[in-house]
Amino acid sequence: MRLPPLPRALLALVAATSALTASAATAPQPNVLVIVTDDHGIGDVSAYRSGADVRTPHLDALAAGGMRFTAMRSNCTVCSPARAALLTGRHPDRVGVPGVIRTQAANSFGFLAPGLPTLANLLRDAGYHTAHVGKWHLGLERPNLPTERGFDYFHGFLGDMMDSFTGHLRHGQNYLRRNTEVITAEGHATDVFTTWTREYLRERARADRPFFLYLAYNAPHFPIEPPAAYLERVQRRLPGLEPKRALNVAFVEHLDDAIGEVMTTLEETGLAARTLVIFTSDNGGSLPHAQNNDPWRDGKQSHYDGGLRVPFLVRWPGQVAAGVTSGYAGQTFDLFPTALEAAGVPLPADLDARSLLGHLRGGPPPAGPRDLYFVRREGGPAYGGQDYHALIRGNWKLLRNSPYGALELYDLVQDPGERTNLAAKEPRVVRELQAALSAQIQRGGTVPWQAPAAR
Repeated sequence: MRLPPLPRALLALVAATSALTASAATAPQPNVLVIVTDDHGIGDVSAYRSGADVRTPHLDALAAGGMRFTAMRSNCTVCSPARAALLTGRHPDRVGVPGVIRTQAANSFGFLAPGLPTLANLLRDAGYHTAHVGKWHLGLERPNLPTERGFDYFHGFLGDMMDSFTGHLRHGQNYLRRNTEVITAEGHATDVFTTWTREYLRERARADRPFFLYLAYNAPHFPIEPPAAYLERVQRRLPGLEPKRALNVAFVEHLDDAIGEVMTTLEETGLAARTLVIFTSDNGGSLPHAQNNDPWRDGKQSHYDGGLRVPFLVRWPGQVAAGVTSGYAGQTFDLFPTALEAAGVPLPADLDARSLLGHLRGGPPPAGPRDLYFVRREGGPAYGGQDYHALIRGNWKLLRNSPYGALELYDLVQDPGERTNLAAKEPRVVRELQAALSAQIQRGGTVPWQAPAAR
């Protein structure tokens, strides 16, 4: 039996879709630039907050030139686990980094699993030149130096934080490196990392290989140290602003100008048109340091959404439409399979992350249910070296903010501010999410989070 002919409009749609698919399939591999800032609250990007006291015109331009995600969460409330997740596409406890890797071993709670391919490994295998500029925070020595985890080139800081943005030391030790060479630098760390990035981009503009650049600023992590000129400008513009807040606003605006310099260099070198740019933060802002996570509750270290919600911006000329907003509720490690798929690299098995590529190109967001899982291990009297967790399933969120705290349950649709704890009223939901959480904890528990003992 012969089928009736398809309507012309449907034929045209099929032809257009096929042409777009073919074009995407034959397009050259894009450069990939991932920019990660440190403790950058979602309320400290003015594209996310109407009437904000902070001004971030360069990040706002990045948002206007691509897709702005409004419901993206980090994989962790603190630095190392979030970075481990986005570089592996797996939950941080599944890669050995449930907590912060610190320069003092007695207070360190992670060890990046040896042998596990990173995003840099997989892109390098696909022909990319791979580079990391800025803050590493995933290991101080072999086998977890950047150049041993897939990066051809490293120019940055191995440690967790700097005692001063102009002194560049941590506990009096120098963790600045060029590849494995100990180096020194002069100037504000944000400016230093920007200079190194611009030098790298100019070099890659003369090469015939695509590049993957992971640019990780350590601003606006404390100590809050903006250049004096930026603080004076903020104080003139907002004379009544609380002093601690003025410092942070100036710090963020300095960082935004630095990112603007990087984006300008992309344009000047002719790289912008073929570069996929992804911007995000490792976790929410620190409230004791006057950072802003509005309108979400709490901040860094907390499993309330102020500690998890982060800015997430994607620009890719010719592939991602400008000025688009997405409410997809993902996690920042989704950039891992997204970058691989954009580069035409097969995805590894057993990922927890999901590719956003089809969504970025105008399709629907990734389909199907997925629990959003969060873990952090920490020491000291408040945590005792134990984990605390959160899990989101649909509109429900189960969490605790201390290993010793009671479980809390929130309906994120009816109560996005997480003010009404429903754990006592919804015991069935608590049990269901507890079971899902237990399964995640069992999976993570198979991976060691401390370095093997020396023999």
